[in-house]
Amino acid sequence: MLNVRFATADDRTSILAVHAAAFGSLQGAEIVKLVDGLLDDATARPLYSLVAEVDGNVVGHVLFTAVRIQPEGQQVSAQILAPLAVVPGQQGRGVGGALIHEGLRQFAVAGVELVFVLGYPDYYSRFGFRPARALGFAAPYPIPIEHDDAWMVQELTPGVIGRVRGTVQCADTMNDPRHWRE
Repeated sequence: MLNVRFATADDRTSILAVHAAAFGSLQGAEIVKLVDGLLDDATARPLYSLVAEVDGNVVGHVLFTAVRIQPEGQQVSAQILAPLAVVPGQQGRGVGGALIHEGLRQFAVAGVELVFVLGYPDYYSRFGFRPARALGFAAPYPIPIEHDDAWMVQELTPGVIGRVRGTVQCADTMNDPRHWRE
């Protein structure tokens, strides 16, 4: 039975282990460092950290952190989904989707208007994400044109897209060009 809930401080070790396992030896250490930093980064707040459990074991994690849209003065509540991880033995079983759906549900209640992600278009489009640059939102760092559709946004409040546009500014920990290579 899959259970999705907000993470607690006691989950931190399990969360980092999920990311290490999911991203493997090539990217795991970098992603673990990113998650660990974001969990402590005041500029990432408010953040939403959700875990998925199977039989009481944490098998998935998603982190959403606050972003701002430049130029300043645009009133919008926005978050970025980064990163999402599921342990290899649970991938392909709907764990990632359950984490995304619960995050989006929580945002609808909290009044978050936009959610961004840099990820696989075929996967994230299933959850309502659309190419962001075409809708007026630049990533913090240039995305190569061949991966342009990987920079995506979802509008949770109708009418925000078209009223708001600009460059997304993330938490300090995520403000590094190496996190923006797809």
